[in-house]
Amino acid sequence: MISVRSETAFRLLPGAVALLGLCLLAGWLLGNRRPLALPERVPEPEPRRSPGRVPTVNLAGVFTRGEGVPSSLPGIWPGFRGPELDGLAPETSLARTWPPSGPTVLWSRELGEGHAGAAVFGGCVYLLDYDQAAQRDVIRCLSLDDGREIWSRAYRVKIKRNHGMSRTVPAVSAKHVITLGPKCHVVCCDRVTGEYRWGMDLVRQFGTKVPPWYAGQCPLLDGDRLILAPGGSALMIAVDAATGKVLWKTPNPRRWEMTHSSILPLTFAGRRMYVYCASGGVVGVDADCGALLWETDAWKISIATVPTPVEIGKGRLLLTGGYEAGAAILQLTQQQGRIVPRLERRFPANEFGSDQQTPIFYQGYIYGVIPGGQLVCLDPSGRRLWASGSTHRFGLGPYLIADGLIYLMNDSGTLTLVEATPAGYHQRAQARILEGHDSWGPLALVGGRLLARDLTRMVCVDVSDGG
Repeated sequence: MISVRSETAFRLLPGAVALLGLCLLAGWLLGNRRPLALPERVPEPEPRRSPGRVPTVNLAGVFTRGEGVPSSLPGIWPGFRGPELDGLAPETSLARTWPPSGPTVLWSRELGEGHAGAAVFGGCVYLLDYDQAAQRDVIRCLSLDDGREIWSRAYRVKIKRNHGMSRTVPAVSAKHVITLGPKCHVVCCDRVTGEYRWGMDLVRQFGTKVPPWYAGQCPLLDGDRLILAPGGSALMIAVDAATGKVLWKTPNPRRWEMTHSSILPLTFAGRRMYVYCASGGVVGVDADCGALLWETDAWKISIATVPTPVEIGKGRLLLTGGYEAGAAILQLTQQQGRIVPRLERRFPANEFGSDQQTPIFYQGYIYGVIPGGQLVCLDPSGRRLWASGSTHRFGLGPYLIADGLIYLMNDSGTLTLVEATPAGYHQRAQARILEGHDSWGPLALVGGRLLARDLTRMVCVDVSDGG
C-alpha cells in the first residue's frame, strides 16, 4: 500500500523534474552561445502505407505528339553514367578550350523542379520531368538538335516539393524507354513512337518504401531485361523489358529498403552479378537467377545512400557516401566456391567520399568531388595524388570524362574543363552555362553536345572541336 505522503510526492515529481530541466537548459543557453548544429537537408518523411491503401495510378496516362524531329547526330548515352555505366563518354575531337563567352548554347528549355538527367538514343533526348501545375510525371522525348518536343506521355501523381521532384535518368534501348518516377512508378514506352507498353507500381506490388527525397535509383537495362532493386518483398528483380513480366526475385529476409544508389553490373570469378548498396548493406546478386551470392553490412549509411559502387579492378569496389560516411574499398575473393566480401580500406570523410555524384575510374585512377567540393585524384590503392584546392570547388555538381577531359558542373551552373591526368590539377576552361541553382542533374555527352541542367532548366552546349 502507498501512503498519502508518498502519493503526494509522486504527484509532484514530474513537475519538479520539468522545472529542473528548464533550469539546466537556461544555464546551458547562458553559458554556451554557439549555434546548435542542425542536420543538413533533412528530408520530409513520406507516409508509409500498406500496398492495399496506395492510390491506383493510370500509368498509360495521356500521350501528346510534338513537332520535333530526331537529330541525325551519331552516338548514344542510353542511361545513367553512359554507354558502359562508368561515367566515360566515347567522344573524340572535343574542344580543349573555349572563348571567353564559353561554349555555344544550342538550345535551352524550362523544366519542372528536379535533378533528373537525360538519356540520348537515335538523335532523341529522353527525360523524366514533373509538371507541377498538372501534378503529372512526364516522360519527354526531345530533339537533340533543337530541344523541341517529339512526343510526351504523362500520368497523374501528386508530389510535393522536397528539394525537387524527379531525379532519375531513363534507361533506353533501340526498342524501349523505361523510367522510374519519384514515387516508384515504372513505365515502359516504345522508344520511337511513345506508345505505352506496360507499367509497374513498386509500392503496390512489392511494398517498396519511397526513399527520402523520392526515388533516385536509375533503372538498369541489361540486354532485354530491366533490373531494379525495390526492397520490400524483393531485394532485387529482373523484368522482361518487352512485356513487364517479372523473371526472378531476390528474397529480402532482412527487409532492406531501396536507396538512391543505382545498380552496378559486374563479372567476378566468371560469374555475372549485380551489385547494390541497399539500406542495410551491400549485396551481390546472381544475374542469371537472382540468387544472393554475397552480402555485407560493413558498409551502410544511415541517411542518403546516393553514389553507385564503382569497379576499380580485380574484384575491388569503391563505395562512397556523404554525411560524414567517407568511403571504403571492398575486396571480393573466392573461397571454396563462395564469393566473400572483405573491407580492404576505410576512408574518413576528410580524405575521400561523395555527397551525391558517383566517382569515375579512368585509366587506372579515381577521380571524384569530395565533401567540401574539391576535385581529387587517387591512385588505385586510394592514395591521394592531388586536390583542386580551396579556390576550385564544385559543390554537389556532376561530372563525366571524355577525350582525356573532365567536365564538371558546380552548384550554380558553371561548367569547368579539367585535364584527366594524375599529374595534377590542370584547368583548361570555365564558363557559366546555366543561370539558376542546384545544377546537379547527371551530365550526358553525345555527338559533341553536352546536356546539363539545374533545378528548372536544361541546356545543350556544343563542346566539339569545331563548335
